[in-house]
Amino acid sequence: MTDEPFIRLRNVRKVYRAHGQEFLAVSDVTMDVREGELISLVGPSGCGKTTVLRILAGLHEADGGTIQIGNAKTPFDPARDIGMVFQQALLLKWRTVLDNVLLPAEIVGLPMKAARSRARDLLNLVGLAGYEDKYPQQLSGGMQQRTAIARAFIHDPKLILMDEPFGALDALTREQMNLEMLRIWRESGKTIIFVTHSIQEAVFLGSHCSVLTAGPARMAEYFPIDLPFPRALPIKTTDEFGAYARRIYASLGLGAGV
Repeated sequence: MTDEPFIRLRNVRKVYRAHGQEFLAVSDVTMDVREGELISLVGPSGCGKTTVLRILAGLHEADGGTIQIGNAKTPFDPARDIGMVFQQALLLKWRTVLDNVLLPAEIVGLPMKAARSRARDLLNLVGLAGYEDKYPQQLSGGMQQRTAIARAFIHDPKLILMDEPFGALDALTREQMNLEMLRIWRESGKTIIFVTHSIQEAVFLGSHCSVLTAGPARMAEYFPIDLPFPRALPIKTTDEFGAYARRIYASLGLGAGV
């Protein structure tokens, strides 16, 4: 990890225009992300988290502020250096698990012999060794998301963007996937931006946490989460974990009782 930011956002703003009207989706987002960090981007549903992710992916242009991805040590090519994981796995039902993982490699034209070897290594990394020839409908929801994570890593991107990837899973599967996510991140060393509306998930996963207010998105806080790695689920019962959760609740204006 280097001290020079890998991602630098300054006063980023986004306005959507439709039917002669304007809608301010993101009003002010500023943060620095260093290579190898896992940033939890947390906020209420509809607050603009996905818009920020789409701006980072180059799918939307910002209407104000500045965005820099890459540095002298790690130059950045958006076409090759981004992997994405969505809330739904979006696997092609007519392709096997292995062939679904290989799809980005085919799109960017990687040598397929090496890509197949890497795909098998990635399936082993996400705990799906032996499932290469299965089809998506033969997998549980958690296994489908593991396949989607392997697919996001296949072309060795420098930046992984994850948009509430565990939001559709049941609570127990989600907790297991949180553990898997931390293991995969630590073993891969990738830079990850992880969007969630779960405060506990944001604290448990993040090396840093960015708190966005209700739309239009404004960054209320951006801070490191100084909980030791590796993390296990019982850490959620500690005072230190609770203090970070309360800090996020307060930033979102949810600290008061009724």
